Amino acid sequence: MNTLPLNPLTAVSPIDGRYHGKTTPLQPYFSELALIRYRVQVEVQWLIALAANPEIKEIAEFTPATVCFLESISENFSLSDGQRIKDIESVTNHDVKAVEYFLKEKLADNQELVPSLEFIHFACTSEDINNLAYGLMLRDCRNQVLTAQLQAVADKLRSLALAFADQPMLSRTHGQPATPTTMGKEIANVVARLERQLEQLGNIQVLGKINGAVGNYNAHRVAYPDVDWPAHCRRFVESIGLVFNPFTTQIEPHDYIAELFDVVARLNTILIDLCRDMWGYISLGYFKQKPVAGEVGSSTMPHKVNPIDFENAEGNLGLANAVLGHLSAKLPVSRWQRDLTDSTALRSMGSGLAYALIGYSALIKGLDKLELDSRRINTDLDGCWEVLAEPIQTVMRRYGVPEPYEKLKALTRGQGVNERTLKDFVAQLDMPESARRQLLELRPSTYLGDAVKLARDLGTY
Repeated sequence: MNTLPLNPLTAVSPIDGRYHGKTTPLQPYFSELALIRYRVQVEVQWLIALAANPEIKEIAEFTPATVCFLESISENFSLSDGQRIKDIESVTNHDVKAVEYFLKEKLADNQELVPSLEFIHFACTSEDINNLAYGLMLRDCRNQVLTAQLQAVADKLRSLALAFADQPMLSRTHGQPATPTTMGKEIANVVARLERQLEQLGNIQVLGKINGAVGNYNAHRVAYPDVDWPAHCRRFVESIGLVFNPFTTQIEPHDYIAELFDVVARLNTILIDLCRDMWGYISLGYFKQKPVAGEVGSSTMPHKVNPIDFENAEGNLGLANAVLGHLSAKLPVSRWQRDLTDSTALRSMGSGLAYALIGYSALIKGLDKLELDSRRINTDLDGCWEVLAEPIQTVMRRYGVPEPYEKLKALTRGQGVNERTLKDFVAQLDMPESARRQLLELRPSTYLGDAVKLARDLGTY
């Protein structure tokens, strides 16, 4: 078959194909055009910083108009600009060198800048530009897209936790009937986990370096021995909004990227856990799903309304973690002062985060379809009076009734237990009347501890 034009139907990856509409928010950060634009931004800002340093006398400080002109190159970077750089790269076979040559073309007609052309990419190795470009990409994506998407998931769950705070529900530890909770409290647990990881995600420092071929300012020192290069480079990295890393080889070691992706992977794992629980609750009938007009659940079984959104989310979050996990393990490892294995791996950062975005979108869609079936949940709970064996034996311990656990075990374990069975047992216990009355009034639906309060108090933690 002949090569087909690229569009969502011909894309090899579902990121740019089937799920194209869900991953477009990442294009300004992780597309090839975005990477080139960020490189241009770094090169331009480095040139401006060199000119602003009075100790570097061979390049005069630029006028405000010239600074605006230079910054406009990256701010107004276009698809045709990106294509021009790719055309240059087809000759140089070097992507960063192509950016340098592109800028020299752009500045060739500006008389103020012509004397400064050889200060473009001055004393830089390609990785000086690349690590800062990738740092800016990750920082901006985290701040503008990733955190917002995750917060939207957390906010949706928070609203459900509050809405279902009072709904009693049978727990199932080991898949077996266990101490009751509420649906809201179980969702609140997830929110609390997410918020903790979101705080860590926001606190991760995005690092950068611009210290030459092996991190020692070798060429810098030969060209300008008296310039305080560590101070100059620190000011520059901080000026573009990153945290300066003074100790590197040719590459910034990428430890912060591993930290960032590990947090995202933990967030994804929490959501995978949620997807599986929701899938189970739908299977039990605790939730119904709002049918979508025209949607088909099965090609042969017309009645089916499948939990496809939670399944879709789980699958894509798993793919995200596979990519992010590899990057976390691979990127901090480099042979001696540099090898190129990180260079090709870094290009897949957007893929890992794209699978995550697909998962978040599917999860929110699934949550929006849920309808709580209180009748089904209450019926299930009312059929499990054996869960009251726990509070009964605990109160028996308080009042010194001998062998409380053993007596309840004999009464309930593997036995058919109902309300009458337990009340008859409680009625003959040797304990204060007030305690006996409390146990006799207890029902599975009221044996909730602080579950309701914990769910309602979610916003205070």
